Amino acid sequence: MNTAFTFAPFIPFAAVAIFAAVGFILCALGVARRVRGSLVRLLAVAAFALALLNPALQSEVREPLDGVVAVVVDRSQSQRAAGRADDADAMAASVLARLEATPGLDVRTVTIDRPAPDRDGTVLFTPLSDLLSDVPPDRIAGAVLITDGQVHDIPADPPFDAPIHALITGSPDERDRRVEIVAAPRFGLVDSMQTIVVRVEDAATEGEMVTLTVKVDDVLAEEREVEIGEDVSIAAPIDHGGDNFFQFEVAPVEGELTAVNNTAVAIVEGVRENLRVLLVSGEPHAGERTWRNLLKSDAAVDLVHFTILRPPEKQDGTPINELSLIAFPTRELFSQKIDEFDLIVFDRYQRRNVLPALYFDNIAQYVLNGGAVLIAAGPDYAGSRSIYNTPLGIALPAAPSGEVVEEPFRPEVSDRGARHPVTRDLPGDDAEPPTWSRWFRQIDSVQLGGETVMTGANGAPLVVLSREGEGRVAMMLSDHIWLWARGYDGGGPHVQLLRRLSHWLMKEPELEEEALRLTTGPGTLLIERQTLAETAEPVTLTDPSGEETEIVLAEAAPGLWRASIEAADMGLYRATDGTLTALGHVGPANPLEAQDLRSDTEALGPIAAATRGAVRRVGPGDGAPRVLLRAPGRAMAGGDWMGLKRSEASELVGVDRTPLFAGFLGLAILLAAVSGTWWREGR
Repeated sequence: MNTAFTFAPFIPFAAVAIFAAVGFILCALGVARRVRGSLVRLLAVAAFALALLNPALQSEVREPLDGVVAVVVDRSQSQRAAGRADDADAMAASVLARLEATPGLDVRTVTIDRPAPDRDGTVLFTPLSDLLSDVPPDRIAGAVLITDGQVHDIPADPPFDAPIHALITGSPDERDRRVEIVAAPRFGLVDSMQTIVVRVEDAATEGEMVTLTVKVDDVLAEEREVEIGEDVSIAAPIDHGGDNFFQFEVAPVEGELTAVNNTAVAIVEGVRENLRVLLVSGEPHAGERTWRNLLKSDAAVDLVHFTILRPPEKQDGTPINELSLIAFPTRELFSQKIDEFDLIVFDRYQRRNVLPALYFDNIAQYVLNGGAVLIAAGPDYAGSRSIYNTPLGIALPAAPSGEVVEEPFRPEVSDRGARHPVTRDLPGDDAEPPTWSRWFRQIDSVQLGGETVMTGANGAPLVVLSREGEGRVAMMLSDHIWLWARGYDGGGPHVQLLRRLSHWLMKEPELEEEALRLTTGPGTLLIERQTLAETAEPVTLTDPSGEETEIVLAEAAPGLWRASIEAADMGLYRATDGTLTALGHVGPANPLEAQDLRSDTEALGPIAAATRGAVRRVGPGDGAPRVLLRAPGRAMAGGDWMGLKRSEASELVGVDRTPLFAGFLGLAILLAAVSGTWWREGR
């Protein structure tokens, strides 16, 4: 309790000061002239001035505040994977019971069972600081960490002036064999060979030989004998664009904690070099520049464009040496270097004795072996010189009927096309009819295979996509897409449509019509199933520990089904619907959490010692140490007890104020002062 004198003047302090000053001056003059009673009057003035100031004796009433102790329970992946989570829960219950039975403590708890979204490894001190962020420093009694010692955010300096105790689960003789990624590239060109360096670690069998299994995209690639503790270089072929998964596994060994970190994953993103596209225009026409402009605008495309201006059968007597045209290098393009192209586009091309039948057969084999061809058909496709009437015809999904439809029509996305990523959500398709302009010519055809994703006049196929062998073919059965490019009647989404067509042909993963994808984020997994079917089967998800969960997908858009779930553990996840399989990796490829799962008492030792705390192992069935409240500066740990700092903080709950001039006492003092003046003057 703190006591002090206070003043609460009845009138403004300035008025009291003027009254006192005037009284003092008058009394001083009286003393100077030897007027009887001047000193007594001075005392009376002082008494009245003091009374006007209303002095009082004020005392604070305070109550002591409880100290705040934080309990941090580590249920991270290393705890769960090694089977120590149950021990941690049991110890946490025992510690909480001890603390709650100790008077003078306010207990706060936090459980860490998810990886931090922006940090690698087990993070305990950041949530500890957050838990105590609103507590004044003099109220912090200490912290108790229940963990396996694998903590990766230990600060260099203690976060507060109070003891930190660590109770370590696990035993000192634990064994763990693991695979570590020593070095791995993040990117690699498609069809190139990269190198990944891995190492098998096992302190108990250093130098022994062990079998390392290498998988590429979950498919066995090789097995080799490697020495434990030595770096091993593995050749990693980048077979496709997007994520390439390389898994490195060793068999579990008897007595080790867990097999979770017996597998390490390196993810290398496959990046294509500039895509090579060959555009062959059969003749100059209004839509020729539409294709050229689109392909030239893509920085990732190297375009080779030829337009047939003078076919061999044209004979007008002009001498060859007077022509400024260049010869079409057919042999070089369609025999020697055809496999170097990712896509061949025939724009209104017809047989005009430029390409012999042998080269069309080469093109057909190119498609069947994994190449891509796009046919932009005009009236030429319906005639006797149609490209369909060549050996390439075996790879084309639509045969010409011989008729050309010359009437206005509005292209529409078909029911199947609404579920296909090439034509789904085209700008303007959300209205009925679509808001894009009409076309005026279509080549009537009979569909032989593939998928019709857009229809034209009378519902006939307009855009047909087909997989032929290992390759792909797309057909646009009209040459009027240039009307959209020129903005006729509002135009249309020609850029989106043609770009998606081109990239689907070149096997862009995001445009696959049948695909299962796992997209990972901080602590989350997004499962996507793209399908042309009307329903999607449930997906079986396998987490890094091998536990399987069935996930039911919900339709997010036509042909696109999704589910988002929390990913509690870092590592490799595998999803399958019985037909397709997808891989996804949560967290870094070589997470700190999985590098060493053995319990450790050394990492937390320095910070515990700096705060007078202690680090001790606790086993299954052990009870919590006794809890003692100790004064600051004293020892905070002993053989079977742990100390916490006693709080010296208090809270103001009230104020007692006793006026000194109130009541009969004040009245008596003032009357005595006045009476004394009269008495002195009366003598």
